[in-house]
Amino acid sequence: MLAASALAGCSSTGGKRAEDARKAAAAQGRAAVNTPKWTFAMVTHSGDGDTFWDIVQNGAKQAAVKDNINFLYAHSDEAQQQAQLIDSYIAKDVDGLIVTLAKPDAMKTAVQKAVKAGIPVITVNSGSEQSKAFGALTHIGQDEAVAGEAVGDELDKRGRKKALCVLHEQGNVGHEQRCGGAKKTFGGEMQNLYVDGTNMPDVQASIEAKLQADPSIDAVVTLGAPFADAAVQAKKTAGSEAEIGTFDLNAKVATALGAGTLGFAVDQQPYLQGYEAVDLLWLYKYNADVLGGGKPVLTGPQIITQDDAAALKGYTERGTR
Repeated sequence: MLAASALAGCSSTGGKRAEDARKAAAAQGRAAVNTPKWTFAMVTHSGDGDTFWDIVQNGAKQAAVKDNINFLYAHSDEAQQQAQLIDSYIAKDVDGLIVTLAKPDAMKTAVQKAVKAGIPVITVNSGSEQSKAFGALTHIGQDEAVAGEAVGDELDKRGRKKALCVLHEQGNVGHEQRCGGAKKTFGGEMQNLYVDGTNMPDVQASIEAKLQADPSIDAVVTLGAPFADAAVQAKKTAGSEAEIGTFDLNAKVATALGAGTLGFAVDQQPYLQGYEAVDLLWLYKYNADVLGGGKPVLTGPQIITQDDAAALKGYTERGTR
């Protein structure tokens, strides 16, 4: 019994020491593993200045440090350029690829080319329905239609009757699914408004014009955190009483939730999308592990309101929520 107790104690202590060592290594910017210095590349459909993708990168970079990974990142909001970026990483013979499928038809050939070249691919954020068919190991993100349905339910809960869903990137299947899901469960009337997401003054002006033309609109839903502030400003200048809600979270959104200028936000935890994508690629290279069992690994949705804002403030300020 004494021997067993001693062994258990050693095992427990050893496990704790190993975990403490891993945490210390990560905190000091050192790898917590001794696997080869593999190179993983991420290619997204982000435009310039989108804080959502900063959070995704923060997660990916932290996992890369822990897993001894050389992490590369590139982006383009033009699908053809995004596919070309994937091709460039295939030519560099990277050890793993993380890609988004906002416009899946334009990405199919490039992703399948990577898979054929023996490069493991994980998709994140958008394209869950096409991910497996294109040959990716798994998809990490939220189900956009389900997230939209959660928004429709939230609007009903808040007593809204007429809503505007603001789409800032035409052709993005995930955006269409969000607005479609919200329309499906919302008991009131929902209209889509297409704006140029690369021109924030135009976004604000378009929302403002719509609110001025139709004072019965009592809710506006934007599909990304940077556009929530434009909607808030448009509401003020239009003299509207509409409540603003948004998909995605950042420090500014958390502050606005706390102040009550935003009603709610849909958090899909972008930090997790970046972190888990790198970690799962490492697990696949190291141990042939695949998570999800053929189904997407969900990181959302979670409805965030004013009640949650204070608890999230520290996380948003450091760029992890």
